[in-house]
Amino acid sequence: MTVQSNTNLPHEIADRFTKPVARFLKVESAAGGLLLLAVLLALLLANSSWASGFLAFWETPVGLNFGSLDFTRSLRHWINDGLMTFFFFVISLELKRELVLGELRKPRHAALPLAAALGGMIAPVAIYTALIAGQPGTHGWGTVMATDTAFAIGCLALFGRRIPTALRLFLLSLAIFDDVGAILVVAVVYGEPLSWTATGLAIAGLGLVAGLARLGIRSIPIFYLAGIVIWLCIDASGIHATIAGVVLGLMTPTQVWVSDTRLRAILGRVLAYPGGEHWSGDTPDRRDLREAGRAVSESLSPVERLELTLHPWVGFVVMPLFAFANAGVTIELSDVSQKVSIAIVAGLVFGKPLGVLAFSWGAVRLGLATRPPHLSWPFLTAGAFLAGIGFTMSLFIANLAFDPDLLGAAKLGILMGSAVSAVIGLLALLWLVTRPDFHRSGSTGEV
Repeated sequence: MTVQSNTNLPHEIADRFTKPVARFLKVESAAGGLLLLAVLLALLLANSSWASGFLAFWETPVGLNFGSLDFTRSLRHWINDGLMTFFFFVISLELKRELVLGELRKPRHAALPLAAALGGMIAPVAIYTALIAGQPGTHGWGTVMATDTAFAIGCLALFGRRIPTALRLFLLSLAIFDDVGAILVVAVVYGEPLSWTATGLAIAGLGLVAGLARLGIRSIPIFYLAGIVIWLCIDASGIHATIAGVVLGLMTPTQVWVSDTRLRAILGRVLAYPGGEHWSGDTPDRRDLREAGRAVSESLSPVERLELTLHPWVGFVVMPLFAFANAGVTIELSDVSQKVSIAIVAGLVFGKPLGVLAFSWGAVRLGLATRPPHLSWPFLTAGAFLAGIGFTMSLFIANLAFDPDLLGAAKLGILMGSAVSAVIGLLALLWLVTRPDFHRSGSTGEV
């Protein structure tokens, strides 16, 4: 009798938490490069002889009209409000997985990036409002709140393994927290007059989704259909439609339906069949094979399955398309000196790191949060500057907050502030990883 040995390393409990994070970080790092390419291409076209046609293309009306019901929107609107819902859905899935299954399930571990995110929202807004007080554009304070996950993680990826893993996790968690915070601000501050009928229908739809989950319905297409209906109701309610992605993501279950023990038993039943081509027809062995396929799928939680499916599409299609549609700014020197541009740059470049560092230090000092042992304050400072890269969410909010006559200046301020923050953060990291004491300590980041 031949005994086949297992040539793979045994699985550890920690693998369940660390591998999904590593996969998420890899997608974000690769997406950052594609995002940068989309930004540069949009800027090139917006400042070329094709500028008028390129900018007008995104205003093309697309949609359906049924009598008095009109679902016609511009192409940019469908991208910003429709496709970006998937972005917020994936962000919410990752947040829930981290809070329930990952590192953030421990309150003091979650408290550090949460405090940093709060500081990274409050301080930039304070600086922005102080500089823009009494001037046009005051309503655009939300522009300086959020961190671009893909660009920030992409900057860290340039240094490979020389960057502490704890810094990647910290910056990822911070970006997720303030992305969710920013979309909540969008829903409350930048929405339109509320329609209680549509809001009630949206709430009823969310209740239906919760009820279907409690009943044991696991068909993903059914939940997608319900999500589309909820999105349409929220879009008609006056609340920004992308909030549907946040709520549905947080409602997604993290429990698996098929346990590891049951999965092994089901697979064992299939493997017990003799070899040969006998998997066709309506036979017991075929039914067992189909059940085994379903069991393998259901051994992952809905959060993990949806994240695995959607994250690459969001990273490589939705976000670059959003950047391509929104980063096209006709650069005019007069916009550089406008109050709005200056206030946004100051909020991102100075307010973000100041708020992140101050609130992080305060949370640790008060004993509310724990700083990971391999995340030194110098590395955290470099990460705080990278948090000033506010590209995606900043453009998203700018489109809602600014009038057309100020939007160009606001977008230019976002691009300049994000670029300066990236350069400062990258130079700080370069200085840290090239210090002799960093090499003597390995790559732990303890300097």
